[in-house]
Amino acid sequence: MTDRLTQLQDALDQLSTQFYSTLRYLNEHHPHASSSPGANSSSSSSSAGDSPVQFQQRTRELARDLVIKQQQIEFLIGALPGIGTSAAAQADRLAALQREMHDVEAARAGAVRERERLRALLDGVVACVRRV
Repeated sequence: MTDRLTQLQDALDQLSTQFYSTLRYLNEHHPHASSSPGANSSSSSSSAGDSPVQFQQRTRELARDLVIKQQQIEFLIGALPGIGTSAAAQADRLAALQREMHDVEAARAGAVRERERLRALLDGVVACVRRV
């Protein structure tokens, strides 16, 4: 699973593609597309299949798809960490995490020192066993 920012970027990319596709459809299939003076033959033949009722249905469907994608984006934004908390609360959380990291680092350093002490002790025991 991807992280939230990647999901948000993907959703925004999809939304921009949907915007482009919707605008293109509206531009090529609106009721006046076939009667425009500069229309080429390929676009006028493709728009001839859309009745006004069908055009309205597809327009509503495209609008509904845009609204759904926008709602998905709002959900992803709401799920980002830090959304809904104040800057002071975020700063307090960051300070607490830094203190915790310092404590864990101190414990790790102590464990490294203990490991080195035990290693030296074990080296001494092995040296004594070799002499015997």
